[in-house]
Amino acid sequence: MKSCLVVDDSSVVRKIARRILEELGFSVVEAEDGERALELCTKTLPDAILLDWNMPVMDGYDFLGRLRRLPGGEGPKVVFCTTENDIDHISRALNAGANEYIMKPFDKEIVAAKFQEVGLIQALSAESA
Repeated sequence: MKSCLVVDDSSVVRKIARRILEELGFSVVEAEDGERALELCTKTLPDAILLDWNMPVMDGYDFLGRLRRLPGGEGPKVVFCTTENDIDHISRALNAGANEYIMKPFDKEIVAAKFQEVGLIQALSAESA
């Protein structure tokens, strides 16, 4: 089973993401900020990271830079999930090593499509979507 780390300061967003990702077949671990996420990643790197941008302690952008410098840190597929939708934020995220970008609010179809694009899941059939 593939693993996904959900990093968001909103417990509601983490809960929604967990439900969607578990339906897609992932085991899910949660972190409320980038610092906690980095601690988790130094122990075990997940297959995927759904990452918020704006968080206290350490934001998603700083976390991503530090993740990519960890041994094996280039491995996890990182999908930014944020309300920041201007082209500057998107290009900064992709240049920092993000694999994809999702706008909030999101649903299962959006998450599945982005995870499929980065090779984390196979195409969903119409019945299972």
